[in-house]
Amino acid sequence: KFEYANKTIIELISENDESFPDKLKWSDTLKMKFRKKIIPRTEGSYIIKSSFRPFVTKYFYSDKYWNDRLTSNHYEIFGELLDKENICLCFNGVGMDKPFHILATKYLPHLQFTPNGQFAALSLYNKRGEITSNISDWCLSQFIKCYGKKGITKETIFYYIYSVLHNPIYKLKYEINLKREFPRIPLYDNFHKWADWGKALMNLHINYETASPFELERIDIDNTQVNPDKVEGFKKAKLKANKAAGIIELDGFTTIKGIPSEAWEYKLGNRSALEWILDQYKESKSKDATIAEKFNTYRFADYKEHVIDLLLRVCTVSVETMIIVNQMAEVNE
Repeated sequence: KFEYANKTIIELISENDESFPDKLKWSDTLKMKFRKKIIPRTEGSYIIKSSFRPFVTKYFYSDKYWNDRLTSNHYEIFGELLDKENICLCFNGVGMDKPFHILATKYLPHLQFTPNGQFAALSLYNKRGEITSNISDWCLSQFIKCYGKKGITKETIFYYIYSVLHNPIYKLKYEINLKREFPRIPLYDNFHKWADWGKALMNLHINYETASPFELERIDIDNTQVNPDKVEGFKKAKLKANKAAGIIELDGFTTIKGIPSEAWEYKLGNRSALEWILDQYKESKSKDATIAEKFNTYRFADYKEHVIDLLLRVCTVSVETMIIVNQMAEVNE
């Protein structure tokens, strides 16, 4: 897509065509760059992974030419080329009606990774690429004042915050506040227990792609048993979940069974983590005419084995997340 967009801009500039045809989606900033005859670049180094939706990554073309909606915050968090390592805690924007949830990611997050998302990073980068902590010395002093110095660092505070914002008692008690304002962090007893929970959750969530696959039963229909005229129809995505039965129908050929009820309980908004994956890998036609005409090449069958692998790993993440969250629920504030 970026090669097509770059080529289109270069051709239009060379032709002095300022009609802004619907081959591209034009922003005011992009029109300004076009009028100034600024030429975009095509470089593979600009292709990076991004967090598009919970537990779903997409490749992103990070050249500033095409990203006029990014702010200085994005570059402070991921560097001038958006390729630096960092961890972001992403949560609902103020005023969103969906249930509050938070999810850590190590990739650049999309605005709707969480609804109208806000995010807070572990670290910040300056224009020279130097890294500093995003947790202030004042914040550190408040935690030391409450808990003492032993084991209190800016990193353990970051874990503690992640843990508290997963606490079901906290989310229920402050449900209205969390829709109206930036989350506030209470100081619970046993800091280190909460920090350990937060560290465990963060490791699960940012490393979900390498989590151990959950042992589920996979049932495949032999395609030789299907009428040849119907094979293509069987390959089309179903991606339907039967939570009560613990089943996911992937397509006409493959079903996964044995999904534990706990896996469905781990929710981000109104969907479980598994349901986010099912939703994002469905086949659909883009509303954008150019994309539908030139780039409508997605077929679930091409990604089927990847989706199965992802579901098994996120099933493990979901179950282990709920073990920790249920332990939190047993602790009195």
